[in-house]
Amino acid sequence: MTVRFALIGCGAIGTSLLELVKDDAGLSVAAIVVPAEGADAAQAAVQRLAPQAQVVQAVPAEGIDLVVEAAGHAAIEQHVLPALRRGLPAIVASVGALSAPGLPEQLEAAAREGGTQAQLIAGAIGAIDALAAARIGGLETVRYTGRKPPHAWTGTPAEEGRDLAALAAETVIFEGSAREAARLYPKNANVAATVSLAGLGLDRTTVRLIADPGVSENVHQVEAAGAFGRFELTMRNQALAANPKTSALTVYSAVRALRSRAAPLVI
Repeated sequence: MTVRFALIGCGAIGTSLLELVKDDAGLSVAAIVVPAEGADAAQAAVQRLAPQAQVVQAVPAEGIDLVVEAAGHAAIEQHVLPALRRGLPAIVASVGALSAPGLPEQLEAAAREGGTQAQLIAGAIGAIDALAAARIGGLETVRYTGRKPPHAWTGTPAEEGRDLAALAAETVIFEGSAREAARLYPKNANVAATVSLAGLGLDRTTVRLIADPGVSENVHQVEAAGAFGRFELTMRNQALAANPKTSALTVYSAVRALRSRAAPLVI
């Protein structure tokens, strides 16, 4: 069985994904969906990593078994929702986009209309299966703490009123709800949103974001308590070489989800 998929987005995550699946016999990249202004860059990646793929501006109507999103909020609205309504299953990497009011409900409604499924990948964080299972028994508290080197917060509100390059000690740059964290730090929101959607939701999940000159990795910590007991998870992820705001594990998580579609045995 060969799964033919359309990849939406060909930035750091999309290109890394193509690199990892280029030799997979069970996967075939049929199309790369990018805006017209990104076509030339995508074509270069296609020539090197997926010569059989077409560079297009919309998900093809035929010849596709699955769509994989790696391009953000606008791509979900423009491409994923219509694909779901047509019955195409989707793997969604930009889980942080679902902090936008109403978007999770739109995604669910589109999948229901098409009789298919949208899969949100765990991305850079683990224990999502345990957290989702714990919710069934009753969760009481969930807190996510994200700790990254100061330069990883460049271009965010963390720069307001402070010189990130001059930080000598760890500094809390945000503390509040997951929804507010996603609004203020959208490019760093995927883990907080994933934890929230698996657990207590965006408004009841508390988030702390820290700029720490003492770390070189992206450090993610989840603490949860409820009827099941308690757990604490800490992950120290290497950043994606092409994008310090993204953990390399995010790409691996997307590849795992893709390979699971073609594998005869899945865990």
